[in-house]
This record gives sequence, C-alpha cells and structure tokens, in this order.
Amino acid sequence: MKKSIILSTLAVTLMASCVSKKKYVALENNLSETQSALTKTQVEKEELEGKMSKIEARVTEYNEKINSLKEINDSQMTSVDDVAVMSNNTKAKMRSTLAKVDPAKLAEAKTLQDSMNLAISYNLKKSISDDDDDVDVNIDKTVVMINISDKLLFNSGSYRVSSKANKILEKLAQVINSEPSMEVMVEGHTDSRSISTEMFRDNWDLSVKRATSVVQILQNKYNVDPTKMIAAGRSSYLPLVDNDTKENRAKNRRTKIVIIPNLNKFFALLDAETL
Repeated sequence: MKKSIILSTLAVTLMASCVSKKKYVALENNLSETQSALTKTQVEKEELEGKMSKIEARVTEYNEKINSLKEINDSQMTSVDDVAVMSNNTKAKMRSTLAKVDPAKLAEAKTLQDSMNLAISYNLKKSISDDDDDVDVNIDKTVVMINISDKLLFNSGSYRVSSKANKILEKLAQVINSEPSMEVMVEGHTDSRSISTEMFRDNWDLSVKRATSVVQILQNKYNVDPTKMIAAGRSSYLPLVDNDTKENRAKNRRTKIVIIPNLNKFFALLDAETL
C-alpha cells in the first residue's frame, strides 16, 4: 500500500513537470513572437516618421510657394510693348509720378511704354535738376538720354568744368552709381560756328575735350567706375535744332549723357528713392 502511494505521487510529479515544460515552451514562443512584432512595429514606426518628415517638408515648401505667390500677385508682370515687363507695384509708382507730369506732355503718351518713359524721364530730371530749360531727359526704349546745356557745365569757349556744375554732376553720379550694371557714354556737342584756337583745332577737338572733362569729374570726384564710361565728341553734326538763331545754337551746345541700364534694373529708375 505504501509502495503504491509513492508510485502515484511520483507519477503526479512527473506529469506536473511535463505540463510546466510545455507552458514554458509556449511562453517562450509567445515571447519570440512578441519581440518580432515589437521589432516590426518599431520598423513601421520609423518608416512612418520618415514619411511624416517628408510630408512636413512638403507642407513647408508649399507654404513658402503660397507666400511667394502672394508676393508675385503684388508684383504681377505686364508686358510693355515687347520690350520689358512691368509689375503692379511699378505701375502704381508710374501712376503716382504721372499725376505730377504736365498734362500737355501726358496727352502725348499714346502707349503704356510712352507713359513709362515719360514717368522715368520726369523722375530722372527732377533727381538731377529743377531747371526745365537746361536739362532734358528722353528715353528710347530702355536707352536714357540726358542733355545738359553747356551753360550749366562750362564757361564759354572752355572745356574746363565750372564749379557751378558740381551739384548737377554729383546728382548725375548718384543716378549712375545707383545701379552697377549701367553703362554710360558722355557725348560733347557744339553748335555750327567753327572754332580754331591754340587750345582747340576745331569743334571736334572742343567736343571731345568737354566730354573727357565730364568723365574725369565723374570718376575722380564722384567715384563713378571708369570701366563703364565712354567719352565721345560729336562736334556740330548732331544738332537738336537748326543753328539759325542764338537761342538754337545755345540748345545745340550741350553734353549728352547716354545711360544704358540693364533691363532688370530699368524700372528702378521709376523709384525716386533709389536715386
């Protein structure tokens, strides 16, 4: 009887031991599966974070584009006679300037380009001089031509720049220096009366020396880059008017400043604050 009890107890113990081992194996399998699932979840999490990062970057990029489009909307481009384009901001400045222009001159502006040129001419002239008779500004497409009467620059029969020219040449230098891309040609012009002295052989000589004198003042006194300036003499062969009166001859005696701005900078000349 005693032996039977011992055998029964041993059998129960062995059975219990077998059950515990199965549970251990099952738990071990569950642990492995859980670890695999955790690893997979971690990988998926990192992938999602990467995708989210890309999405956030795109959102940032789109927001920047939206802001950029808002800015572009304020500076929407308009074609100007196939020569250039004008922004809405520039057109607003142009309208503001044209409101100050002589109505008779404004009536002569038939196209958008005419109006643009008139506005730029007005701003440039006011930035250089308030003298309506001795300074004239004209624009042909994007070439700016400034005619300055010799009586503002030189004494009669001389090529030396007078001290009274300092103010106008300083302002002219400010216009030229406002945009590094500008190219400038200074032309000397005379009337038709011939000249022959110890100092000047003829009108060619006088016109060249006057142009050179202006260029030297712009370079040496007002720091205009000499590499973007040209000095030229045109003698009496390109008069503005006939040389048949004293007044007309005075108009023909002039220094012409030809400015060729980069197209991208051309409209900056509309803004008086840039000069």
